Order: sequence, then C-alpha cells, then structure tokens
Amino acid sequence: MKEKELNHLAIILDGNGRWAKKRNLPRSMGHKEGSENVVDIALYAKEKGIKYLTLYAFSTENWKRPQVEVNYLMKLLAKFIKDKTKLLVENEVKLNIIGDISKLPEKTIKACLDVCELTKNNDKLVLNMAINYGGRSEIVKAFKDMAKDGIDFENINEEDISNYLYTANMPDPDLLIRTGGDLRISNFLIYQMAYTEYYFTDTLWPDFSKNDLDVAVDSYFGRDRRYGGLNELS
Repeated sequence: MKEKELNHLAIILDGNGRWAKKRNLPRSMGHKEGSENVVDIALYAKEKGIKYLTLYAFSTENWKRPQVEVNYLMKLLAKFIKDKTKLLVENEVKLNIIGDISKLPEKTIKACLDVCELTKNNDKLVLNMAINYGGRSEIVKAFKDMAKDGIDFENINEEDISNYLYTANMPDPDLLIRTGGDLRISNFLIYQMAYTEYYFTDTLWPDFSKNDLDVAVDSYFGRDRRYGGLNELS
C-alpha cells in the first residue's frame, strides 16, 4: 500500500471570463485577475510542501476563442512571465512550459524560454505552465518521437510512453483541482491522471484562495487511494 502523499498538484484554471462578467467587466480583466492569482497559489503550494504544480493555462482548443481575446492572452502571458521572473527566482521556483509553444507569437516564446533557462536550477517547486497543450496531441507527439528514435513498439511499456511525455521524470499528479464548476478534465494530462484524485469546485479561478486550496488538500488526504488494491479495512 502506497503511503499517502501530495507531491504533484494539477489545476485547471477555469472561470476567468465568468468572474469578469459577474462584475460587468471585459473578459480581459478576468484573465488579468486570474494571472495574479497564479503566483499566490503557487507560492502557497510550495509552503505546503508540494513539489510539482501543473497549471492548465491555454489549451489547444482555446485558439477557437475570438482573435482579440487570444491576442490579449498571448500578450498577458509574456508580460506575466517577465513581471514574475524575480519572484520565481527569489522563491527558487523552476518554470517549465509544457505544450507546443512553437505556435505562439515570437515574443511570447522568447519570454517563456528566457525564464525557463533562468530558473532551470531552482528546486523548491517545479511550476509547469501548460500552454497550447492538449493531452491527446501530447500522446501523438510521444509516439511520433518514439518512432523517430527507433523504439521497438513490440516491447513498448508504460514507462517508455511516460518518458516521452512533457512530464517525463515527474511523478503523476496526485490531485487535480478544477475551478469554475465544470465536471470534466478537458483533455488535460489524460495519460498521467490514471489514478489522480479529482476535486471540483464552483469557485471561479480569480477567487480561488489559499483557504480553498486548504479545503481541497484536506479532502484529498481524507480519501483512500487504493490503486486497484485493498486497504487494511476492506
């Protein structure tokens, strides 16, 4: 029986647009407010001893949104990463980008790569930002890369596949939190979350607080993770 631990937390950041709409504000203000919450929650997760935090920031499906909104999100992402660099360095947070960033604007790509390089040796928290990410496309990419490397598909195993994912050498998520009230995982880490515990909340991402994180984590530790086996009381 595995000992209960919470090493890797994943969060689907949902509800920015609805947060703004409730306040009669443009959607862009919801995204801006949501971006400010990222660092607060990330640093609190670090305080709680979480080693990996993966945030679903922009999916492969989000390109379907109005072009004005997409353009704003790309600019906001670049600005956010640049503005928070000092804070990430001071708190020894390593920034990782998972997803196909080749499709992003050049300035956004440069901002991402620069901060990833600057923080690559930090080891207090690994902050994975999923940008232009989709779980199915990640798996397709993994198999294409394996084919290029001449992997023997007759003898392929689960570990081989894991080693070709964006999250290679990281533990699978222990807990997924989705804010905003929807009850689905929206193509997020679909290979990695085979045994992940799910926690859904109606709280919109900009309103998601440290206390909300405490409640979610307490819920997780109150569950019995059996991984297909039995516990002592079963």
